[in-house]
This record gives sequence, structure tokens and C-alpha cells, in this order.
Amino acid sequence: MRLSGLALRHFRNLQNQDLELPPEGVALIGDNAQGKSNFLEAIYYLESLRSFRGARDEQMVSFGQDVFRVVGRTTADAASGAEAGEVAAAFQRRGKRKKVSVDGAEPEKMSEALGRLSAVIFSPSDIELISGGPVERRRFLDILLSLNEPGYIAALQDYKRTLLRRNASLKAGHAATVIAAWNPGLIRSGAEVMRGRQAWVASRHEAFGEYYRRVSDGRRALMSYRPNVFLSDAISVEGIQDAFRDALMESCERERRMGATVVGPHRDDVLLQLEDERDGLDLRDYGSGGQRRTAALALRLVEAMTIRERRSLKPMILLDDVFAELDGGRSERILELMETEETGQVVLTAPKEGDVRLRKDALPRWRIEAGKIST
Repeated sequence: MRLSGLALRHFRNLQNQDLELPPEGVALIGDNAQGKSNFLEAIYYLESLRSFRGARDEQMVSFGQDVFRVVGRTTADAASGAEAGEVAAAFQRRGKRKKVSVDGAEPEKMSEALGRLSAVIFSPSDIELISGGPVERRRFLDILLSLNEPGYIAALQDYKRTLLRRNASLKAGHAATVIAAWNPGLIRSGAEVMRGRQAWVASRHEAFGEYYRRVSDGRRALMSYRPNVFLSDAISVEGIQDAFRDALMESCERERRMGATVVGPHRDDVLLQLEDERDGLDLRDYGSGGQRRTAALALRLVEAMTIRERRSLKPMILLDDVFAELDGGRSERILELMETEETGQVVLTAPKEGDVRLRKDALPRWRIEAGKIST
């Protein structure tokens, strides 16, 4: 499956256009602040229904407009059985209303429209996955698992709704019996979230370490799940529920003092470390700029691997001028690695044509100036 067409209406600074994308992909060339990243953002919005840069929907509506709309058309893929189709997403600033359709029909749940492009975005801002706080890594896990693991997004949404209501009760100073009434739902959905995260990290930590080694040319890195609730290494959903229940009971007094739920998957983290003769050095605290960027790239490569294995599709690769942030050696090794990976269509951005290094002889060149794309 590949993206064959893209229609843009009032998205960021991009001019309204209907574009036909080549089967192999495209390299979009242009100076800074012309709209290159916005173009990738529009494509990835059709995959995840959110900005990869963390922007709010209203921030993506063009100045002076009330609604943006992005429409993507895909071709069929005989190898995977994926059919041709269309996915459209729109947002109205007035009333803050989002509308999504798949093949012209609105899905019963918006989450049913997720993952239609099987796309992975590589961006310089990915370094925040390593340098930022736990919220960045939880966000990465939640998006990845929502797109690739059936049932995860439903559990996550249920957990967030229940957590919001439980916190409101704590803040209002409700009786202990009222607070406890929220516990069964919180425990049930929270255990599903923790189990999904635990299983993914356990199944991908070796691949993460190997990708890091191949880009760094020697040293490996480690990835491990750090749940806020103490769990044993191998545990069932029922075991996680028991552990979560115990943690809630032990934190009752602290919760009442703080007016908020202080244990649960909303406080999880993923630990990323440099492998050494000791216990490992946290990349967030001790990694160099190059090492943190390498770890971020390794995470995205593992995400692409997950798409290949879970959806039986070659992932679409979106590259937002990522090689400019790497030194020469790492750039060459990541180029070699990405050329050998099973990937599908590639859409990349670069400030000048000489910077196009991935599939440089295969990708047609488009240009962008002040939001206008010339094909």
C-alpha cells in the first residue's frame, strides 16, 4: 500500500493543492520556513490524527481560516491484501470539531481510522524522546501501541477517563468509599495499558540495542520498561491488577494529601541506557548529542519493524531533514541501514538537492516556496 494522492486545504502555511505522489516517494526541497515540515505533518496526521510535533489541532488551521482538511488516497497492496482507499481528516476551529472519514464514511469510533498509511516519521525533534521527561516516552509508546496493538487505545482511553474522574473526587475531598468506587475500572484498564507496554518493550529491546549498535558502530544501548507500579519480570494481566490494587491501597494517605492519584501507568517511563561494564548510563543524563540522536533513530527503526510485523506492510518513511543533525560517520551508517531495511514509499525533506542522500537517484524532486509545492 502507498500514498498515491494528497489534497490539502488550509493546512498550516501550505497552499491549497491536489498532489499525485510517485510510487517510490518524493524529495521535497526548499529553504527553511517554507513549509517542508508542514507537508510531512499533513501526511502523518492521516496516520495518527494528531501532529507529530505535539501541536494542537487549532494551531494547524491556516491564519484567517476556520477549517483545515487533508485527504489521502492509497493504492492497493497485493502482497498484504490491503485495499485501495481514502482517508480524510478535518478540523473546525469554531467549536473545536474534528471529523474523520474512511472511504467517504465516518467510522463509528475515530480510532478506527488510525494507521491507514502505516507511516513512521523521523524528525530532529525526536531527540526529545531521549532528552525529555517521561511524558515524551509515554506518548511515543501510546501512539505506537494505539496504531499497532488491537485493544490498546480503548484501554488507554478508558484509563484516562477513569483517572480524570478519580482525581476530581480526590481534589474535591470526597469520602474514601467514593474514591474507592473508581478503583475497579482504573485497575482493569490500567493493567491492560501496563501489560501492553511491558510486552512491547520486552519484545523489542534486543532490536533497539542492535539498531543502536549498527548506527553507533560498536557500542550497544539498553531499553527497559519502568512501570510506576512494581511488577515482576514476567507477570499476567491478573498479576498486574493485583499489584496495581496493592499500590493504590498503600498510597491512600498520600493521595488524599496531594489530591491526585499518585500511582499507575500515567507515571510510567522507559529507561534508555548506554551499555557498559556497570549497570548502564542513562542516555538522558549522560549521553552526548550524537548518542541521544542515535537512540531516537533506533526507536523509530523499531517502530518501523513493529509495523512490518504487526501489519504485514512495508512502512512508509517520512524523513524531516534528519541527517543534518548527525555527524558524518553516523549519517553514513544510518543511510546504509535504512537502504537495507524493508521500507516502502519514502517522503523526505531537505534544504537543497545535494542533501538528498537516501534513494537519491530514485526519488523525484519537488520544490516548495512559501507553502506552494511545485512538482
